[in-house]
Amino acid sequence: MAKEKNEKPATTLGGAPVTLFGTFPAVGQTAPDFTLVDKDLKDVSLQDFAGKRKVLNIVPSLDTAVCATSTRKFNEAAGKLNNTVVLVISADLPFAMSRFCVAEGLQNVVTLSLMRGRDFMRNYGVKIADTALSGVTARAVLVLDDKDRIIHAELVDDITHEPDYDAALAALDKSDPVVAP
Repeated sequence: MAKEKNEKPATTLGGAPVTLFGTFPAVGQTAPDFTLVDKDLKDVSLQDFAGKRKVLNIVPSLDTAVCATSTRKFNEAAGKLNNTVVLVISADLPFAMSRFCVAEGLQNVVTLSLMRGRDFMRNYGVKIADTALSGVTARAVLVLDDKDRIIHAELVDDITHEPDYDAALAALDKSDPVVAP
């Protein structure tokens, strides 16, 4: 089976083009299901969060400054959101992700590892095919409504840049303006 690659780089790494496998989902599409691994080494699917709005914060590794920053910022926002779960998805092992969250005092995000769910990267069009980061994810944020329809999709223009937090959170406001005080 031939490997599916995007025809042109959709993101860069320090300004250098990066080729990705798969096709990044678009607003209006239903998010593909997945099976990833949580901090307790249990398989978790998208359906485990049925009926909730979801923010998928897709990062290469929590062991990088930008990934750590985005996780902290989404953790802070998650504490103010009703019926919403923030999923931090990376190639890190569940132990490392859990250790990071404990050390940082992050309790409002759910970490999910690609440990047994590497097909997620291709299905979501974020698998890096070249550069020194080959085999991990590009940086992306997807916001899903409570029926898993994509209401915001950002493949960050450069892996070294932070995502547009305001745009992601604004998409949630439009889908259901109920916010905790």
